[in-house]
Amino acid sequence: MSQTIPDDTIDHGAHAAFREAVETLDATLDGAALTPEDAGYPAACAGYNLAGQRHPDVVVTAHSASDVVEAVSFAAAHGLPVAVVATGHHGTRPLRGGLLVATAAMNEVHVDAAARRAVVAAGARWSDVVSRTAAHHLAPVHGSSGQVGAVGFTLGGGLSPVLGRKYGWGSDHVVSLDVVTASGELVRASAEDDADLFWALRGGRSNLGIVTSMEIELFPVERFIGGGLFYDGEHAAAVLDAFATATATAPDDLTLSLAFLRLPPVPGIPPLLAGRFVLHLRVAHLGDAAGADALLAPLRAAAPVLLDTVEETRVEDFERIHNDPVDPAPFSEETAMLADLDPSAQRTLLDVVGPSTDTGLHIVELRHLGGAFDVTRPGAGAIVAPSASYVLWALSIGMPESDAQGIAQARALVEAMRPSSTGTRYLNFAPDDGHPERSFSDGDWDRLLSVKAAVDPRNLFRTQQPLIES
Repeated sequence: MSQTIPDDTIDHGAHAAFREAVETLDATLDGAALTPEDAGYPAACAGYNLAGQRHPDVVVTAHSASDVVEAVSFAAAHGLPVAVVATGHHGTRPLRGGLLVATAAMNEVHVDAAARRAVVAAGARWSDVVSRTAAHHLAPVHGSSGQVGAVGFTLGGGLSPVLGRKYGWGSDHVVSLDVVTASGELVRASAEDDADLFWALRGGRSNLGIVTSMEIELFPVERFIGGGLFYDGEHAAAVLDAFATATATAPDDLTLSLAFLRLPPVPGIPPLLAGRFVLHLRVAHLGDAAGADALLAPLRAAAPVLLDTVEETRVEDFERIHNDPVDPAPFSEETAMLADLDPSAQRTLLDVVGPSTDTGLHIVELRHLGGAFDVTRPGAGAIVAPSASYVLWALSIGMPESDAQGIAQARALVEAMRPSSTGTRYLNFAPDDGHPERSFSDGDWDRLLSVKAAVDPRNLFRTQQPLIES
């Protein structure tokens, strides 16, 4: 399926004059300002999801908040739309033209153990954060992969496979955000200062400004029981039913997810998974081993287990639960939130991606919600989850122009599951399909647009899952 690349390239008049302006910008930066003629440009524009190709007029490799201020001010003066990338895990909309702020070098993490808080810079990955908090026997509400940017993950909701059901959404535990707005100002947003912007950033993400750092709460977690159970895909019905039963009554200390894996036999894919249909039950339990064994006993008995990796785990080794790929790859995704996983929903899922199907989807996952995810905290951001029990996530690997079948099948799966859907979707898994409103309630969507109009009336930030296209 071909994909139209939005062209935000600006007519700069004489190329030499624009190049001179970029050189002037470069001289003000701790990092660098690069154009396509510069050797470091391709690496600066790259991200984990290779389907989202980026070809901006200029990319700023920011090393400080002042670099971001200078970059946004330059873009505003030259009529350039602004995008930001830390790790580039999310979104597949290609970028042509404009100014890209790359924050990977801004990876500082400062921990205040006494206050149980951390200040996390824009480009820090979860591996950076968790390694530092673990030294103090603390943990943030982190994701499944250490390679994912902590700020982007959190602003998109923050669905943790370890701490989520116990403590809720990552966005609920943000204390404050330092953000560069469309006016080129660096401001602090919190429940006390600029509360509307603080609310909107936790859901509106880079549509409202570029967050240069966030202060987050930490929790006293240093070890847990974690890992996975692997089954042959022929047992999908039995395992799915056992998963539905276990998650319906699970205590908040237990978080499960179930992945249908059909991974290609390529370098980096373990032999157990390569070229075959395998189920992977992901497990995290904040209690003791005996409690975890009792809760997992029906799941271990549901079907023959090919491999059992569940064991006591240090919090800094959280990545071993999902074992997400480290190497960049192109992929497209679709998602929906499900209210339940009753027998009808199970049959529908198996009809579309079960062992008797010939699907092109490489990963279909059900992530367990409930618990603290159901608690709406005072001052929570624009993240929709009430009445959702699971997040459904479908992923196909390949460039969009050559993966029409996989993309169509992911959409068909979401459509087939509509009777069980809440009608909303988890923002961090949502495709950049021109329908951002589907990730929000009607009231939150209207409020987001109102805040957007107030803080970015020129729609400078419009290139990544934009709230307003132009």
